[in-house]
Amino acid sequence: MQETGIRQFTKQDAQATAKIFYDAVHRGSAGHYDQAQRQAWAPGVPALPDWLDRLAAQTTLVAERHGSIVGFMTLDTRGYIDLAFVSPDCMGQGVARLLYSAIEAEALTAGFDRLSTQASHQARRFFERQGWSVVRQQTVSPRGVVLTNFVMEKPLTGGRER
Repeated sequence: MQETGIRQFTKQDAQATAKIFYDAVHRGSAGHYDQAQRQAWAPGVPALPDWLDRLAAQTTLVAERHGSIVGFMTLDTRGYIDLAFVSPDCMGQGVARLLYSAIEAEALTAGFDRLSTQASHQARRFFERQGWSVVRQQTVSPRGVVLTNFVMEKPLTGGRER
């Protein structure tokens, strides 16, 4: 496995993370969501001003390998993981696990006693391997197209109620 480093997001990372998001939805999720669903979820690479604002408003960590960003994960001020995406070319290589370990450490430092997310079919399997549980399956309708995802959570040891 190639060396992967985890670091804080900077505004210079916005373009690369936006492209990873788009590619992960369209290529990485192709086995779980049809073309119409993927297009509704991510109709294009996110526009940079809004994307930068979204990532800068949260704790965002990026995974970097040989100077290129290969994944990213966010944590908001309530313990919610909003975004967790890895380049399809690097899926299955431990990138998400490294990002998640760093995000969980950030959450513990912040004093959270629980993490939550809304996970895709593919992300559900990853989060379950990290000790998460499905609270419920749900349907969402971005741009009028129905998608299934999963509300998930994980209690944290050593955190406090926020």
